[in-house]
Amino acid sequence: MTGLSDAVARLRLCLALILLLSPVPLAAQDASFAPGWQIDAQSSQLRFQSVKNVTKVESSTFAAFSGTLEADGTLSMRVFLDSVDTRIDLRNVRMRFLLFETFRFPDAVITARINPADLADLPKLRRKTLRLAYTLDLHGVQKQLETDVAVTLVDDATVVVSSTVPVVIATDDFGLAEGVQKLQEAANVVIIPSGTVSFDLTLKRNGGAAAAPAPAPAAETPAVEAPVATATPETPAAPAVTALEPSGDLDLAACKGRFEILSRSGNINFPSGSARLQADSSALLDSVADIVARCPGLKIEVSGHTDADGTPSANQYLSQQRAKAVVRYLVKKGLAAGRFTAIGYGEDKPLFANDTAEHKSRNRRIEFALVQP
Repeated sequence: MTGLSDAVARLRLCLALILLLSPVPLAAQDASFAPGWQIDAQSSQLRFQSVKNVTKVESSTFAAFSGTLEADGTLSMRVFLDSVDTRIDLRNVRMRFLLFETFRFPDAVITARINPADLADLPKLRRKTLRLAYTLDLHGVQKQLETDVAVTLVDDATVVVSSTVPVVIATDDFGLAEGVQKLQEAANVVIIPSGTVSFDLTLKRNGGAAAAPAPAPAAETPAVEAPVATATPETPAAPAVTALEPSGDLDLAACKGRFEILSRSGNINFPSGSARLQADSSALLDSVADIVARCPGLKIEVSGHTDADGTPSANQYLSQQRAKAVVRYLVKKGLAAGRFTAIGYGEDKPLFANDTAEHKSRNRRIEFALVQP
C-alpha cells in the first residue's frame, strides 16, 4: 500500500505542476483575465455604415485604434477619428472637419467592465454571447449603451470579440446633428441622422502572441497602405491599412477641396462686435496652418462675413478686421504674410436669409479660397 500511496502522491504532484505551468486561459479558475490582454489592430476591424439619399449605404472603417482588457475585467478602447477611411480623400477630410471635428475631439473612447465569471465556461464552449454594457465617449458626450457581443476563444492566447448585430449610433445623441447638416450641404445629399457600427476585435494575451496597438495618427497623415508586418514584442506593427491621404505637398485639387471644407467648418469665433479671436479658435486654425504649409506657392484669400445686424459700413469694417486677425494668427505660425489676402465682405454674401438666429449665426463666418493666378 505504501508503494501505491507514493505513486498517487507523485501523480498528484505531476498534475499540479502541469496546471501551474500551463498557459492561463481566458477566465481561469481565479476569475480574472490575468495577465491582461491587448487589441491586435493588425487582425481587427472596426466598420461603420451610413445611409444617404434614403437608399445608398456607404461603409467606412477606422484604421487606427487600440485597447486593453485588464486582469480585473476593465475593457478600454480608443478610436483615433483622424483615421476615418471612406476610400475617398476629400470625403475623409469632410468627415474629420465637418462631422467629427477631430481638431477638437481627436478620439472616441469605449469603456466597459466584464465579469470574468461570465466567461468561466468559455474554454469548454469556445464561443458564447454576452450582453455588454459600455460607455461611449464621443464628441464630448458620454452615453451608457448596451449591445450583444460574441466571444470566441481561438486558443489560449487569442480571443475574438465580435458584434452580433450592428450597433446603432444616433447622431443627435452625441451632438453631431450640426455636423451632419454641414456634410449634407457640402456633398448636396440627404443623410440619415444615425449610423451603425460593427466590429471584429482580436485580443492577444500579454506574454503570448504579440499584440500591437495602433498609434494615434497625426492630422493629414500619409495616404499609403502600410505593409502587413509580423509583430514582435520589440517591434510594434503598424496598422494594416491607413486612411487615404496624400503624403507631402498637396496638389491643386486637394488644396482647393480642403479650403472649401474648412470654410464650412465654423469653429473660428469672435466676441459679438469684436475682431478678437477667441481661444477656442486655435484648434481649427492650427489645422488650417498645417494645410496651408502643404500647399506651397499658392495664395489664399481669407474673407470675413457678417449677418445683417448693424449698418453695412460697420459690418464691412468688422468683417475686414476679423479676416486680418485670422491672417495674423497664421503668420505667427510661421507662414509668409505675402501668401494671404484679407478681405471683408460684410453682409453682402449671406448663405441664408437673415431671418433667424441660426441663419444669422451661419452667415457670420470666415472663408478660405485659393487666389487664382
